[in-house]
Amino acid sequence: MSEKPLSRARRALARDAAVADPALWITRLPDEAVLARAAALEAGEALPLQGLTVAVKDNIDVAGLPTTAACPGYAYAPETSAVAVQRLLAAGANVIGKTNLDQFATGLVGVRSPHGVPRNVFSAAHVPGGSSSGSAVAVAAGIVDVALGTDTAGSGRVPAAFGNIVGLKPTIGSVPATGMVPACRSVDTISVFARTVDAALAVQRVIAGYHAPDPYSRAAPAGYLRRAALAPGVRVAVADVGHLCAPDWAAGYRAAGALFASETVEIGPFLEIARLLYDGPWVAERSSALREVVEGRPEIIHPVTRAIVAGGLSRRTVDAFDAFHALAQVRRQAEALFAQYDALLVPTAPFCPTLAELEADPIGPNSRLGTFTNFVNLCDLAAIAVPAGFGADGMPVGVTVLGPAWSEGRLAAIADHIHRSLGTDVAPAAAPDPLAADETALFCIGAHMSGLPLNLQVTGLGGRFLREARTLPEYRLHALGNRPGMARAAAGAAIAGEVWALPTAAIGALLAQVPAPLGFGTVALEDGPCLGFLAEAHALGGAPDITAHGGWRAWIAAGRPA
Repeated sequence: MSEKPLSRARRALARDAAVADPALWITRLPDEAVLARAAALEAGEALPLQGLTVAVKDNIDVAGLPTTAACPGYAYAPETSAVAVQRLLAAGANVIGKTNLDQFATGLVGVRSPHGVPRNVFSAAHVPGGSSSGSAVAVAAGIVDVALGTDTAGSGRVPAAFGNIVGLKPTIGSVPATGMVPACRSVDTISVFARTVDAALAVQRVIAGYHAPDPYSRAAPAGYLRRAALAPGVRVAVADVGHLCAPDWAAGYRAAGALFASETVEIGPFLEIARLLYDGPWVAERSSALREVVEGRPEIIHPVTRAIVAGGLSRRTVDAFDAFHALAQVRRQAEALFAQYDALLVPTAPFCPTLAELEADPIGPNSRLGTFTNFVNLCDLAAIAVPAGFGADGMPVGVTVLGPAWSEGRLAAIADHIHRSLGTDVAPAAAPDPLAADETALFCIGAHMSGLPLNLQVTGLGGRFLREARTLPEYRLHALGNRPGMARAAAGAAIAGEVWALPTAAIGALLAQVPAPLGFGTVALEDGPCLGFLAEAHALGGAPDITAHGGWRAWIAAGRPA
């Protein structure tokens, strides 16, 4: 945080004045209040997010400002800020104001608000995306450093794509929702908009954490938000969905997939379950959240929103159970997918509609925008949406990297690689977080390396890739069927492998999965000693010596010669 708080605040206010978008804010703090907060931060102790300028979606409470959810008749004055906002403020952030949204966070287009439509920074003729329209535009326009949105069906990802910025959709329950107006409470989450993956991750580290008063809050595994490096054998599945996209979006998607040694997979069941978010019991969940309004004061609701939410009142319980059972099956399929791959790549959206298209059809384009986003929260996945270049028309296109719950730290490396490869004006790659006090470095030499069959044992225990490494030239490597055995020897060579950080508490659990004659011991690497895989020397006598290949991955690439 090298820029001082007052400088950040003045830049935000000047940029806001220059952009002059009357539909961006619902409530903006006075300039004097913003500058006073910045001055106090500058005079105070150093804080993790000191002076970071933040916009907050107006379905998230900020004490002293009304919460309206873009419905003036619903407005209330919260006495306390949402827990996520409290944590941001305690970390030194400077909240600028509350942003516009699709009313009650119902929509992916950004046009369903009585306060107007925030301008898409690339084309006044196109939608900004929603429901977190104002928050995304505030970051895309360069007004604030980061912004809070919410995400139920893609509201933290679609507007990020349309604004050429990053949208981080955290694991459900990782960020407390206390102080957030619910949409579908069981699958809602507060989300983060930023200009880089690492800026978004830094904010999530601050706002995440178990909060008992939130019944959907979940205890997180230790270290899941620590940044990994991009593993050389990372396994990325590319959904076979390019044909569902407009040409420019399909081209950007292909370019992102080509960055990895990826495989194409079918995700038909995920696309089918996605339809249930607006044609199943979760519509009734939206109705439940707004029952008092939709039954008692329907006239205060935007007509399109009212039609959607009112439809949930007639849903049948028996149909809900059919949907729950179908979802359980698809979640199992998601588990199977991520047992084979580190991440799933999808387009963030199939296209970006124009305002004219929405005026002609208020429902159809919105439904299509959720094609690749609606299933994500239902399936309990984490997601990071990143820019993937521009189309021939000058409009941005984007892709989203998906992983299982609690995989954000590992996904960050993949998402950031895409952003830096295909995006514009992107900061240099961030280094992985250093080894933490509760982690142990482990040197892997065989099937536990990235992209190989047993790597899931490492990642499943919270492991994250740190770097490639080599031993000192003091070891011999042997082939033991589907895995190698390494032992120290007088006439040895340097052996290549990978260093992974594992929670120290998980080392025993991993060792329990390692069969004899393999085990762990201290390995002499070129940059110092490290715990690593070793074999009992007496068991290697009859095994093929593959030391000349320099490592297990090279031996596999050579076709595993006899």
